[in-house]
Amino acid sequence: MSTGLADNVRKYRRTAGLSQEGLAEAAELSLSTVRKVEQGGDVRIETLHSLARALGVTTSALFATEAPKPVLGLLDETNRRSLVELRKALMPAVGLAGRVPDPAEAAEVSVLHQGVREGHTLYWADQYDAVAKRLPRLLRSSEAAVAALEDEERRKAVVARCHILLLTGKYLTQVRQYDMAYHALVEAIRVAREADRIQLAATGVVGLCWLLLRQDRFEESEELAAATAQEVEPRMSDATPAKLAVWGELWLRVASASIRNNRPDVAREARRMAGTAASALSVEFTGFPEHWGGFGPVTAEMKAVEDLALVGDSRGVLRRADDGLLGSRAVHTLGRPTPPNWGRHRLDIAQAHIRLGSHQEAMDELTGLRRTSGAWLTHQPMARYVMTDILKTRKRTLTADMRDMAAHLGVAG
Repeated sequence: MSTGLADNVRKYRRTAGLSQEGLAEAAELSLSTVRKVEQGGDVRIETLHSLARALGVTTSALFATEAPKPVLGLLDETNRRSLVELRKALMPAVGLAGRVPDPAEAAEVSVLHQGVREGHTLYWADQYDAVAKRLPRLLRSSEAAVAALEDEERRKAVVARCHILLLTGKYLTQVRQYDMAYHALVEAIRVAREADRIQLAATGVVGLCWLLLRQDRFEESEELAAATAQEVEPRMSDATPAKLAVWGELWLRVASASIRNNRPDVAREARRMAGTAASALSVEFTGFPEHWGGFGPVTAEMKAVEDLALVGDSRGVLRRADDGLLGSRAVHTLGRPTPPNWGRHRLDIAQAHIRLGSHQEAMDELTGLRRTSGAWLTHQPMARYVMTDILKTRKRTLTADMRDMAAHLGVAG
């Protein structure tokens, strides 16, 4: 954590007339955690949410702009080398003469769309290496097709290229290559707007708001999602499932950003709007790239439970985790949510178990996720937080499964 952030926490604490002990009690944190924050130590974003609620300020108000800490180890360099071909295809070198794509690389539009379908199937299956290998060719061939074709065929190629950029942004956000993801998503939104494909552009905005959330840019995510939702609000009487899904996803982004930024009233209203879209849809709908991910009554309920996790209501999370719309019968009837959404929900449940001291139940959740989504799990900081807490707080000897899971997640025992 930066010194500036520590200074902000100290400033707001004193303004509120609180001692460190008082802030710790109000935020339901340990005194040592508050002291760590004010001494410039690193803490999780969830800790900052708790401090912001106790101080009556937005989480963003605690942040500060300072020079980043040095990147230690080889992980960043390894990632950069692994994605060099994707980086070259997405962000090619451009000189004074501009850039002319190679016509020989142009592919038929049907081939491009098939590539998107196959790439997204691999993405859902957590086959991230395979996705990374396919994307450079898709990016280059779609760029060449747009340059080579004319009239209606060119318009179709433009849409295909937009789909490829959306898939690229989705993949790169998932693997936390945020600068590249931002470039892909902004380019997708630009291309869609220029082609007058507003629905497609709105899908890109949903993805961009997810990226902004990942970067803790809560206010920007909330404002962008809310403004876009107002622009594309459908008529319920004749709205297509895709339009309802995009509109609902935008309200989910508003809610997620505002609850993280200590704006619960905004979050409640956004959840209500998302619920309206989910009720009109009546079942889970997945249709990338018609919309971003999965949306429907089950997804909307999962995200409402996520709010309880973010405010530390662990018992509330467990009460609603497998009940009502999240019960097995409802999920069977309404449709199963997407694997990433379902996985994130189960991680919320694991975290709730940890907070209540139920280590084995938390391990059961991690084990289930590793069995169904092992590669996805390694990209989730929450999984590492849960495993770290198990290692730190468990008084008995770790089981073999716990040691194996720690190794899988790269958590030191």
